Amino acid sequence: MMKTENKLTLTRREMLGVTGLAGLAALTGNAAAAPQSASAKPRIACLVTYWGATRSHADWIITKLLDGYWWEGAHTPSRVEVVSVYIHQFDTSLLAQKICKSKNIPIFKTAGEAVTLGGKELAVDGVVIVGEHGEYPTNLKGQWLLPRWWIYEKVIRVFEQSKRAVPIFNDKHLSYSWDEAKWMFDKSRELNFPLTGGSSIPTYFRKPEIELAVDTPLKHSIVLGGTLDEGALFHSVDVLQAFVERRKGGETGVKSVQCIRGQETWKWTGQNPWAGKLLEAVRVSFGLKAGHFQEIEKPNVCIVEYNDGTKAAVYNARDVGWTFAGEINGQKDQVVISMLGWPGPFDQYHASNSQPHWITEMMVTKQEPFNAERLLLSTGITAFNMESNWENGRYSPVGRRIETPFMNMKYRSTRGPQFSKGERPPKMPYVRGFDE
Repeated sequence: MMKTENKLTLTRREMLGVTGLAGLAALTGNAAAAPQSASAKPRIACLVTYWGATRSHADWIITKLLDGYWWEGAHTPSRVEVVSVYIHQFDTSLLAQKICKSKNIPIFKTAGEAVTLGGKELAVDGVVIVGEHGEYPTNLKGQWLLPRWWIYEKVIRVFEQSKRAVPIFNDKHLSYSWDEAKWMFDKSRELNFPLTGGSSIPTYFRKPEIELAVDTPLKHSIVLGGTLDEGALFHSVDVLQAFVERRKGGETGVKSVQCIRGQETWKWTGQNPWAGKLLEAVRVSFGLKAGHFQEIEKPNVCIVEYNDGTKAAVYNARDVGWTFAGEINGQKDQVVISMLGWPGPFDQYHASNSQPHWITEMMVTKQEPFNAERLLLSTGITAFNMESNWENGRYSPVGRRIETPFMNMKYRSTRGPQFSKGERPPKMPYVRGFDE
């Protein structure tokens, strides 16, 4: 906020969100003037690129932090308090403006002001970054240049200045850039704060409702899902990592990544019978006709080799939601687990129900819901998949195999099952508290 001779100068943007006691504190630059709620819920700053449509990730996630979410067959009230918002593409985020005005949540001009509540020091208990959607360019390699690192770096500046840090959730992958993503992860370790994020798909309802046991002797894996662009690919890669991190010996890191596009996809599959075998297991499980997956218009496969010799592939596919299939040593039949049946795109409970549960769990407990190394590996696999088909300015449908010795993260997963169970949420319109 701007001060001139102790008088406040407010823009239309500042007036829109700065109301109530929290707004008064923001205007005076005194974060302590905003009392915490009687229940002492963690106070959260939400920093987003765009929040102008009901199908935007910001709307899916933040409205559930405001109003509660569906978990284990019932509506669960929110366990956090959203006290500030920053919107990078403010002018097109009219939905956010209405929501924040109706709920007396201040919208700040900068990310730094949102986490300090207009003061000079960190004044919130957690940060949620939703850098998904909005008008941003895509580069030649198909990477969407969303400013997630740019927003995150502004928060880190405040952490370092305040000499303390709080948990951060970062929606989807950390960045399109490995260098940026590694910096983001390293800062969480340097400043000792919990970090989580990624896709909501690994925590969605499953069929069957099972989780791989820790130390499962997993030999080969595939994931089928829509992977036509970088954002869609990440969902499938994150599903893969959520399963393979539970293999015997734990995660050992990624040795190489390669992307093959077009009909060469099936040539590679024929040369790697384990992949074809797992594809067939999924086809049979869904009762699809022979050759179903080979009929897709734009086939592609992301090939991942791990440091312990484990191999995996992520295929562009249709009619199977997001499906994992794995070959387990000593087990005759392949395991097939699917995430299916999402309600319609404008439904109040569409997407990101279990994800806000784990966001709030981290904010309350100050513990990462899963190893943040998984988020970094999923980010890296996605980034190098997009790099694979390009070399020295030339494109090839048979991408180069990129060795990734720097992706040598090692850890053992200790988490339990995190996916939604029980009755699915009802299909009902959003309850906004105002007329849209």
